[in-house]
Amino acid sequence: MSDTLPHIESLAHIDNITDASLLEKYSSDASGYPEASPSIVYRPRSTEEVVHIVKHCHQNNTPFTVQGGLTGLAAGAVPNEGDVVISFEKMDKIEEIDNVGGTALVQAGVILENLQKAVLDKGWYFPLDLGARGSCFVGGNIATNAGGNKVFRYGTMRELTLGLEVVLPDGTLLDMTYSMIKNNTGLDLKHLFIGSEGRYGIVTRAVLRLFPKPAHKHNALVALENFQSVTKLLTKTRAALAEIASFEVMWLDYLSMSAQLQGIKVPFDGAYPLYVLMEVEGSRDDLNDRFHEYLEAIIEEGLAVDALVPQSESQSEELWKIRDGIGYCMRKLGVVVNFDIGLPIKYMQEFYEKWVDIAGQKYPDMVNLIFGHVGDGNLHVTTGNITEADIIPIETMMYEIIKPMRGSITAEHGIGRIKKDFLTYTRDPDQIEVMKMIKNTINSKDLLNRSRVID
Repeated sequence: MSDTLPHIESLAHIDNITDASLLEKYSSDASGYPEASPSIVYRPRSTEEVVHIVKHCHQNNTPFTVQGGLTGLAAGAVPNEGDVVISFEKMDKIEEIDNVGGTALVQAGVILENLQKAVLDKGWYFPLDLGARGSCFVGGNIATNAGGNKVFRYGTMRELTLGLEVVLPDGTLLDMTYSMIKNNTGLDLKHLFIGSEGRYGIVTRAVLRLFPKPAHKHNALVALENFQSVTKLLTKTRAALAEIASFEVMWLDYLSMSAQLQGIKVPFDGAYPLYVLMEVEGSRDDLNDRFHEYLEAIIEEGLAVDALVPQSESQSEELWKIRDGIGYCMRKLGVVVNFDIGLPIKYMQEFYEKWVDIAGQKYPDMVNLIFGHVGDGNLHVTTGNITEADIIPIETMMYEIIKPMRGSITAEHGIGRIKKDFLTYTRDPDQIEVMKMIKNTINSKDLLNRSRVID
């Protein structure tokens, strides 16, 4: 790396950090991947400053890493030793909320929860939602094509993104901040960057799609006896409740640990093996009555065995706290492996049985916490009570199970560094070669976010 780059006078006006004690914050993310210290951290406030930094890195053959909220679980934001880091923490402006078109123009460093609150105040709703909402950045959500717990109804970040502004690895600026839903003028280039984990370019601004604020929102926790009942309930709910927005499954071990670690009473005293957190949202005044009638109907016909209906907003929030409590569990377990696999729903029961059987035989003391977004085929599996030496064998064991089911090794978190060596379990050699061809064309010097996704 060029030793002079951090001190180039033309970059001196850009907010930067060189103090070793302050650089530590930027040496890791939430993944637990080994830390590496950057040489300098730039915190630009504008696209122009990003372009300036990137051009200097490109001209000086200096590797650089882009960082958002550092909430990722695939080590995508962990720099290589000595990298220049570009942190988006200062690019946090919501530039415009278009009340006619139903869009928001935002900088990439906007925190998801801040965006949610800002548009709600204007009568709008941004449906992307996930446990890290209070820390994750919109730019990171785009780079990983984030999903969360409303994909069932609204889709992933790809469906919620109308336009992008992107800085290419050589500093070229692509202004694609279109706000139209329809734009059939050749290839829609924004899709090249959504989900690319920053390998092809840096998202600096985005135009996001908003929806009218739901007048009513209600949830309930439904208890079930087996996974076959979960899939039957999913099919029935899709047909009967157009307002269904979330359909989140939790196995007992996860629900119980998450609740206990947060001081919340375990629902139903943990009497059942499976639970589905259902949430509906809509504008009709009779939504609550229809939802309750539906819950009564599925219990009467034996599809569900019980349902917990919150009697207050705080009780409703408690159900989501249980669902979002994996962080508490991870801290309790210590060494863990986090999986966010994607599977055709029809294979989920088979996967669960195989995983519990095979993992249980080889690691009888392993703790398995399983939950996920059944409606979009995404399961989160966190394994604990293991050692560092167990991690790669456990990862290999998992991916060997899902490969013949044509599953995905990551449905949300991304490949990053941690899953790079396992990409062949989901993508065949020809697909990987095409990805490399694109990377070698756009990021030919391999300076931007190197060592992630593909080499």
